[in-house]
Amino acid sequence: MHTVLLIEDDSILRENTQELLELSNYKVITSSNGEKGIEAAKLHQPDIILCDIMMPELDGYAVLEALSHNSETQHIPFIFLSAKSEHKDIRKGMELGADDYLTKPFDENELIGAIESRLAKIAILKEAQIAFNANKGLNGMRTIDEMKNFIDENGKEYSYEVGENIYQEGMNANSVYLVLSGLVKTHKLDETGKELITGIYKPDDFFGFSSFAQQLPYSESASAIEVTKLVGIQKEKLNQLLEDNHELSMELMQVLTENLSEAKEQLLQMAYGTVRRKTASTLLKFAQALQKDPEGNLHVLRSDLANVAGMATETLIRTLSAFRKEGLIDIKDRNIKILDIDKLGHIY
Repeated sequence: MHTVLLIEDDSILRENTQELLELSNYKVITSSNGEKGIEAAKLHQPDIILCDIMMPELDGYAVLEALSHNSETQHIPFIFLSAKSEHKDIRKGMELGADDYLTKPFDENELIGAIESRLAKIAILKEAQIAFNANKGLNGMRTIDEMKNFIDENGKEYSYEVGENIYQEGMNANSVYLVLSGLVKTHKLDETGKELITGIYKPDDFFGFSSFAQQLPYSESASAIEVTKLVGIQKEKLNQLLEDNHELSMELMQVLTENLSEAKEQLLQMAYGTVRRKTASTLLKFAQALQKDPEGNLHVLRSDLANVAGMATETLIRTLSAFRKEGLIDIKDRNIKILDIDKLGHIY
């Protein structure tokens, strides 16, 4: 039986939520404020924490920050509960490291689904770690997932704010990176100074590969689209890992080949695709890479969409407006919501 810590100052909502969880076979520990919640988390080490944001004295943001700085509680999945649904509040919670966000009022399916999803993720990661530890050192490593675990354990972590450069074209290519959270774009400037996005990398993606045999500089720049956490490993250490594990080398070669094919397809679309096709394809690409908010919206800059599609921002905006009139998407402020993914995928 999994244990849930519920931190909620509203006694009626706290009791109702506790009843829902107990009926779903969870053990529930409750706290009526943030201070008590922090102490309960340290004492009971729950499997997951549900925490209200707007509480007197110590709000949910402060609770998450305190627990994230404690080695015994920093890995416990954390879900915010709040009546506030504005984008800035959701963004603040996710930037602080929350795993999910439920807006009140929520129903039983939403609550249980969010909890089960996070618990399943933790279980999968633990199994992967056990399998990794069972290997004999670096030898016997065969899969990309095992390599990612190795990089996560042995690499150096980095954090970047929105728009911050990770590396620039021409710098020494000393490291390869794995995205832990956030979103990264790689890009180049053409002879007119226009930016061309060459790749979008979401959590669990690699980027930064250069020649394994020569000391070549990065051929493109990389920067954060969202608040991003990475782990980097020196190229020399990765080379040694691949030399000792031939099966792993073959699997990595397959991944890089697929990435090359995707890049080639993007370039072909940019060169020969219609404006509508380029826009639709780019929307679908970002929909796959970006995490949507609770209402299903994508938060993406129009300039980034245009740079990936290889067109002027004004042209892209006109095409998005046409898609909106056709009922394919909805646009509100800076948010885009895909309404008909099938039709978007069949635009030529």
